Amino acid sequence: MTGNSHDDRPDLGRVGVWTFAFDARPAGEARDAAAEIEELGYGALWFGEGFGRDSVSQSWLLLSATRRITVAAGIANIALRDPITMAAAERALNEAHPGRYVLGLGGHRVSDQPIQMDGYAIPSRGRAVTTMGAYLDAMDAVPLASPAPERPPRRMLAALGPKMLDLAAGRTLGAHTYFVTVEHTARARKAMGPGALLAVEQAVVLHPDAARARELAGEHVSFYRTGAAHQIASLRRLGFDEDEIEHGSDRLVDAIVAHGGVEAIERRVRAHFDAGADHVCLQVLTDRPGELPLAEWRELAALTSL
Repeated sequence: MTGNSHDDRPDLGRVGVWTFAFDARPAGEARDAAAEIEELGYGALWFGEGFGRDSVSQSWLLLSATRRITVAAGIANIALRDPITMAAAERALNEAHPGRYVLGLGGHRVSDQPIQMDGYAIPSRGRAVTTMGAYLDAMDAVPLASPAPERPPRRMLAALGPKMLDLAAGRTLGAHTYFVTVEHTARARKAMGPGALLAVEQAVVLHPDAARARELAGEHVSFYRTGAAHQIASLRRLGFDEDEIEHGSDRLVDAIVAHGGVEAIERRVRAHFDAGADHVCLQVLTDRPGELPLAEWRELAALTSL
């Protein structure tokens, strides 16, 4: 397989859930929550990969707990597994759960230095676009002997800059964008053209106290603007100045995180659709670390009919 046809799109629905929250909860709670997210009508369930469950085991857990919803890795880090292992897992997941798994790939860095996370070094694989292209080539070349799925596996790339967006459109179904503004969505659609799939993560805060909501939003933005080189580069391309990136600003926070009531979040989701997004997945931020944001997922389920 040399890439995904844009005609073979997964059924993501219009609105999905994006979360890291499952990593802090026992497997049984994660299963129950995934089943409820499906029943609430969300089209896709995206999850990140850090130092919790690895992307492959998390995918098995969530797919086995659900019947309809698409489960999407957002993203599986290519620095953490060999292309042989990734290709074999991709095939097995698609064979076992036909049409319900999307492999989002990313995690590359442009630095030659290891990435430090909580004092643990994750090695870099080199320059982003070149590395990702080579990784896709290596996955395609693996002579897999396991049963082939009914439909070709579906891949997307974590993409922010123009070169990675171009690779995503040319080699996969399209791009999964994270920590982006509506303006970025418009740029990504223009860069990839009309045929590529564009799935946009949108961080949101539902909180009755407006000041606390912006504070939570600011904490989320601060994490990325101070420690994620690819996100900082993206902010610069979007026109945020060095003072905003270093110290933060209401303009930056408001552009990245939608906060307020359901109506405010609906306006942001609609803005992404108007800018060219095919799918928007909502990452709920709360002041309850370690808990699943079930109440917020239930409240935001009203947006699944957009």
